[in-house]
Amino acid sequence: MITSTKNDTIKQWMKLHKKKYREQMGQFLLEGDHLVEEVIGSDWEIEQLIVREDRQIDTWFKDYRTTVVTDQVFKALANTPSPQGVMAVVNIKTYRADRFKKILVLDNVQDPGNVGTMIRTADAFNYDGIILGEGTVDLFNDKVIRSTQGSLFHLPVVKADLNILLPDLQARGVQLIASTLEEAIPLAEVKVFESCAVIVGNEGSGVQKELQQLSDMKVKIPITGKAESLNVGVAAGILLYYFQ
Repeated sequence: MITSTKNDTIKQWMKLHKKKYREQMGQFLLEGDHLVEEVIGSDWEIEQLIVREDRQIDTWFKDYRTTVVTDQVFKALANTPSPQGVMAVVNIKTYRADRFKKILVLDNVQDPGNVGTMIRTADAFNYDGIILGEGTVDLFNDKVIRSTQGSLFHLPVVKADLNILLPDLQARGVQLIASTLEEAIPLAEVKVFESCAVIVGNEGSGVQKELQQLSDMKVKIPITGKAESLNVGVAAGILLYYFQ
C-alpha cells in the first residue's frame, strides 16, 4: 500500500492532471466505477488500476496490475468531490481518419462539457469518428472524459490540423458541412449524404471563415423562439441526428 503523496509513483500520476505531462507520458487518469468498467470492456490498454484502501477488490480487477493507496493519497489523485475509490492509468491510443465516412468535426470548441457531450452524441448516432481541430480542449481533460460517459472508448477521436485534413477528406468524397448562420441553407432543405463531415465551431465565434469557405455546404438550424442562438452541444446533437 502507498501511504504518502510524496511517493515517486504518486508524483508521476499527479502530473497526469496536466496536458503537458499527459502528452509526454502518453497516459491519462480515469476515475470512477462506470468509466473504469467502460475502458476495461474496450481495446484500450490499462497500465495500472489504483484502488482506495477501503474499497473491495472487484472481480474485474484481477487481470490488471493494481496498487492500493490510502484515503488521503486517493483524494490527492482524485478530481471529483466524492471519489468512488477506483482509478485507472490508461495508455493513450491514437487513430487515423482515413476510413471515416460519418464524421463530427470540432473547430476550436473550448468547453470540456460541450466536447464530452458531443462525443457521447456522435457515439449514440453511430458516427465513425470525431476530429478535434487546433484550439479544441484536450481530449483527456478530466471534465471531457467524464462528460463522454465512456463513449471516448467506443469510437475513434483524432486530433488534427483541419486546414490540412479536411481537404484530404473532401478529395475522398466526404461532403464538408459547416454549421453557421451566414449564407446558410435551412437544415430541413438539405439532403442526407452517405459520407459527410459535420463541422461545428467555437462557442463564441463559430466555424472559422477559412473552413466555411472550404466547405461544400453551409447549413443552419432555424430558431423560431426568442433565443438568439443554441448551445454548440445542442446544435451538434440536432445536426448529428439529422445526418445520421
